[in-house]
Parts: sequence; structure tokens; C-alpha cells
Amino acid sequence: MVEWKISDGLVPYEEAVSFMEDRAAAIAAGAAEECVWLLEHPPLYTAGTSARREDLTDPDRFPVHQTKRGGQFTYHGPGQRVVYVMLDVGKRGRDVRCFVQDLERWVIATLGEFGLTGHIREGRVGVWIERPDRPRTASGAMAEDKIAAIGIRLRKWVSFHGISINVEPELDHFDGIVPCGITEYGVTSLVDLGLPVTMDDLDVALRHQFGEVMERKTPRACPV
Repeated sequence: MVEWKISDGLVPYEEAVSFMEDRAAAIAAGAAEECVWLLEHPPLYTAGTSARREDLTDPDRFPVHQTKRGGQFTYHGPGQRVVYVMLDVGKRGRDVRCFVQDLERWVIATLGEFGLTGHIREGRVGVWIERPDRPRTASGAMAEDKIAAIGIRLRKWVSFHGISINVEPELDHFDGIVPCGITEYGVTSLVDLGLPVTMDDLDVALRHQFGEVMERKTPRACPV
């Protein structure tokens, strides 16, 4: 069984980290159910284990939180759905790479419910949306914008941290960092793409697709 926890209002980052650490420990000890927590944070930046100081271009704009999840700098704030996944990866195959790919597939399937095609790109973490309406990049590639970020940590084979999906955040709040260390591509949201999607709409799609992607009954071969 997986508990679904949805918080109204803006949850302080330190409070969320404390809850996740306690819950992950309890799951590992067999004392609590797995948990998916849907929430929003006040405006802030987080620095993952690969964050580079030079990618924090406006350090005084919002609070900056050091975190031990994988990845680089990310932004969290109102209008962005944060999805914290406290799941037992041990009983889900003990394959971290495959688990992350399942999270990516979950996001892509969720976006598909709103008619969007999300993409995974080698060397670029997260989920991306092609923008054929925009000029090509300096390298000649099709313009793409990031719509979702993924970064997890494992402790005793239990995950925490997770996913953020842009519903209707202030996109200029990303200007204080180089999101995930990537400079050639932009950031978008469901509403920026012209979709009148609410947080509740997204939550329903997330829960539906979780069952389809993350709770399948037979193991999936993980691509190399």
C-alpha cells in the first residue's frame, strides 16, 4: 500500500526534508507504508550533490538549501507541483537506474493525459517539451524547454526527494540559477504551453498513471 499525502498551502523546505527522512527510515524498518507526498514550497533554490557555485547566478534572490539528493540547482515555488516519493526500491528490483527511468515514464505518461509529449534526453536530466514554434538553438537543434525535474536520494534502499512539475510557477524565478546546469535550453510550464491545467487536474493524472507505471504486476526489463 502507498499512502498519498496532499498538503495545502506552502510547506517549508526544512519541514519537508525532516518528514521525508523520518518516513524513509520507518519504511526501511518495516514500520510505515510507502508514501507519495504532493505539495508546493515557497520560492527557494536547492543545490544537489553536483551543484556548481557558478550556476547560482543570483544568490540573494531566494533562500538556498543544500540537499544530498542527486543533481544540480533547482527552483521550487508556488505553482509548481513537488512530488516526493518515499518508495521501497529494495522491493521494486534494487535497480536505481531502472527506478529513475520509471519516474521519468510516470511523468511522461502523466503529461500525456493533457496531450503533451514529454522527452528524455541523454545528458540532460528531467523531462523536456519540443518547441517547434521557437528558433533552433545555436547548435542547430530544435528548441526544447524543461517542464519537469527529477532528483532522488536513497537510504537503505528507500527513496526520498523526487519530482517537480511546472504547472504555473513564475518562470522568471528560474533566472537566479542555471537550472540543472543547462544553459542552451529554457523552462516551461503547463499553463505557459496554453493548457488550463490546475494543480488538482495534475494530481488526478499523477495518481492514475502511478498505478499504470509504478505499480505494474510484472517486472519490466530495464533498457541498458
